[in-house]
Amino acid sequence: MSASGDLSQSRDPTGRRRQRRKSLLLLLAVGILLFGAAAGGLYYMLRPVTLRIAVGPPGSDDEKLIQAMAKDFADDGRTVRLSPITTEGAAESLGLLGASKADVAVARADLDMPADAETVAIVRKNFVVLWSPSGSGKGAGKKSAPKIKEIADLAGRRLGVIGRTQANIALLRVILRGSGVDPDKVAVTQFTTKQIDELVRDPTIDAFMAVGPLDSKITSEAIAATAKARGEPKFLAIDASEAIALKHPLYESEEIPPSVFNPSPAWPDDKVETVSISHVIVARKSLSETTVAAFVRQLFAVRQSLAKQVPGAAHLKKPDTDKDAELPVHRGAAAFIDGNERTFLDKYSDYFWFTLLLLSGLGSGGAWLRQFLKRDEMEETTIHRKEIVAMISRVRTAESAEDLLAMQREVDGIIRDALKSYDDGAIDEGDLAAFGLVLELFHHAVAERHAAMEVGTPELARLRAR
Repeated sequence: MSASGDLSQSRDPTGRRRQRRKSLLLLLAVGILLFGAAAGGLYYMLRPVTLRIAVGPPGSDDEKLIQAMAKDFADDGRTVRLSPITTEGAAESLGLLGASKADVAVARADLDMPADAETVAIVRKNFVVLWSPSGSGKGAGKKSAPKIKEIADLAGRRLGVIGRTQANIALLRVILRGSGVDPDKVAVTQFTTKQIDELVRDPTIDAFMAVGPLDSKITSEAIAATAKARGEPKFLAIDASEAIALKHPLYESEEIPPSVFNPSPAWPDDKVETVSISHVIVARKSLSETTVAAFVRQLFAVRQSLAKQVPGAAHLKKPDTDKDAELPVHRGAAAFIDGNERTFLDKYSDYFWFTLLLLSGLGSGGAWLRQFLKRDEMEETTIHRKEIVAMISRVRTAESAEDLLAMQREVDGIIRDALKSYDDGAIDEGDLAAFGLVLELFHHAVAERHAAMEVGTPELARLRAR
């Protein structure tokens, strides 16, 4: 009995079981944390991205286009959303882009671009339109100024330019210089798009200049107003357009088709050589390739829908992805345009493989940790099994029913501990099967010893019943 008492005191399954539960809870907490981190990372990769896009001035066609884009991009399922920032003009928009206060901006390509600005899409082409009045309109005086038939005749004259941007003045100087005219000999007065009436009434203006798309309402109305007040327009060809484009790659040599501004009488009555400059959407070079590709994909997916809301959207086109282009194309836009856009698996396959390896490593580590945390219980099970084996020898030499009952009670306690360890996961089915084999040997030994003892006590009777 003393040996049994010492053995019972040597076993403290409750404390070890409590410690094991704490360890399992810690392991579970770590697993939940890892799962939460993985879910958070997946959400971060798949969540919609909102781009700040700078555009101006207020009420312009550019702002209307971006507002319509933002509305269409707000639909569910879009991976890119837009947050418009209205500015006073393209120069301010580019300033915000350069200061990283905007992710995307709308501007003319000949403006002073930030060093890291790259093209995403072409909004439209702006054509230079130069014309002079014939002097035979209702508002023309008796002494009309000599007709200006070509750009060379602008020397010593005053030119009215529609639009306050300095980019128009810089472009005019390039055209004059390329056409052999000293820019300093041409006086220039700028008017806003809302000052067309003032432009027309100014008798000191000998010719006019507008820069915009060929279907621009502002250009058409300005030509019509000057024709009514000052006579039929004479459109001035930029004969040196190809040379200008060669020296200044941002500009392109173009032709104004006949009747584009008016069908009857035809304005112009024949094609007119001119230059154009692209109006573009630019993004910071550091902006994610995936984000820019998604933006361009969405933009051209809704182009037809945008054209119904804002007619100017019909001019949206993809930029040239040649590496020697004057304005480099963002790698995300180029990937979409050239059909080299990487799929989700292409972009994140390395992360998936790393995650699988990490999970495999965590699984192996978890299994090792589990074995390490349960090493005491496993050792205890082995010790108990050896104790039962040792007890089998004692059973065969037992001299009384009381000794057999004491050993049976001791084995009952060992069985209870073993079953609790199995329920807690401390031992597996293989360990339990080995344990059962030893118990079977023990019960056979008890039965054989009982048969060998010819003592008819109630205790032995109970022993037989078991």
